[in-house]
Formats: sequence, structure tokens, C-alpha cells
Amino acid sequence: MPKNENLFSSAAAWRRRAVSRLVHRGWRWVQNAGSVSADRPGPLRFGRIGAGTRLAFPQGTIFGERWIHLGECCIIGEQVTLTAGMMPGLDLGPDPVVRLGNGVVLGRGSHVIASRPVVFGDDVYCGPYVYVTSDNHSYDDPHEPIGRQWPRSAPVEIGSGSWLGAGAVILPGARIGRNVVVAAGAIVRGEVPDHSVVAGAPARVVRRWTPERGWEPPLRTPAPRPVPAGATHQQLAALAGLEPELLAGLEEKLASEA
Repeated sequence: MPKNENLFSSAAAWRRRAVSRLVHRGWRWVQNAGSVSADRPGPLRFGRIGAGTRLAFPQGTIFGERWIHLGECCIIGEQVTLTAGMMPGLDLGPDPVVRLGNGVVLGRGSHVIASRPVVFGDDVYCGPYVYVTSDNHSYDDPHEPIGRQWPRSAPVEIGSGSWLGAGAVILPGARIGRNVVVAAGAIVRGEVPDHSVVAGAPARVVRRWTPERGWEPPLRTPAPRPVPAGATHQQLAALAGLEPELLAGLEEKLASEA
């Protein structure tokens, strides 16, 4: 009897593994089929979607696509919400409301909600669950529920090359400069100068770079060594310790260019 029990348990374990593989393989197929690109827009009709841009499946809430323009080579993660207008079906005029430059990355679960212009420059990278909006609740009338009061709205600009950490919130009227780091969980309002680091709620500048003084306060660690031009993907993979001989070749190349 114990032998039969082992046989049955082995068969059950094999079935579980087989079902697991099928489920994961099927889900990958669904993810690929449900992703959105310029070649395969599905039911979405964006005002513009550039070559190489892809929206992962499943998407979050998306409406007002006519007023959403996506640049080239953007990566939009799973469950990202993109909305133009307070609700679907509104006519927002001739101009785009949400504009993403080339190479923008929106991490999983992020939200971009706009009724006034929200503009991302090129190569803006956002971690997961970033929230960018041109609209905020008002509470002027102390006797009226806040949700019933007309919101305040103002345009938002995010400069090229910036990085928004996980959970950052960008409020109406924010104007973020070029190559700005927004720390995880920061709440940004107002203007942020180029080449600065902001953190906190509300966010404040904690570090800034200028041509005359460099970084103030100074960076605590030395800058990473840049990847040399012409490095192959095999050599880059070697950085993870996969192939020591390729890594040695890359180190020699770095030393020769130093």
C-alpha cells in the first residue's frame, strides 16, 4: 500500500507541475496578445502612439485616448491608468491633453490623470505607483462635501531625463526641470530646478548640481564607471557573474579607456 500511495502522490505532483506550466504559458500568451502598440492598438484609439511604444496587458483605466499622445519607444507597465478629461465622452478641443515624449517609462500601477495639459519630456522614467495629475479636490466651502466641490486644475510639466521614484505624487501646477530625481513617496508641487534631487512631503530640494560647484552637498559615493562604447550584450551579461572570461575582457576595455 505505501508503494501505491507514492505512485499516486507522484502522479498528482506531476499533474500540478504540468497545470502550472500550462497556466503560466497561457498567461504569457494572453499578456502578449493583449498588449497595445501602434501595430496592434486593439480597441484603443490614441491621438498618437509612436513606433516601438508598448502598453503592457492588463491595462488600467484608459479614456479620452484622442487627447493622449504617446511618443516613440515608451514602456507603459501593467495596470497603468491614462485618462484625459474628467470622464469619458467629453470633447476636450483640438489640442492634446496628455503628452509623453520619446522613451518614457511608466511603472506598474502608475496613474496619469489630466483635464489640463500634462507633458512628459523625453526619457522620463517613473517607478511603480507614481501619480501625476492636473486636478486636485478643493474644500473652500466648509458645508459642502469635498467630493462635490469643483476641483482646482493646473498644467503639469516634467522635464526630460527625470526620474520619479516609486509612489511619488506630482500635483497640479508642478513644473519639474530636466534631469531631476524625485525621491520615492515625495509629493511635488510648484517649480523644481534642473539637476536637483527633491524629497519629502511636500518635496524640497535636498541636493543640486551647478556647473560652477558641482553637486551640493557632495555625493556620498563615487560615480559608477560608465559602460564603454561598443560593449556587447554578452559582456554586459558577464557583469552578473555569468561568464568570468567575458567580464575580464570588459574590465580590460575599461582600463584601456581610463
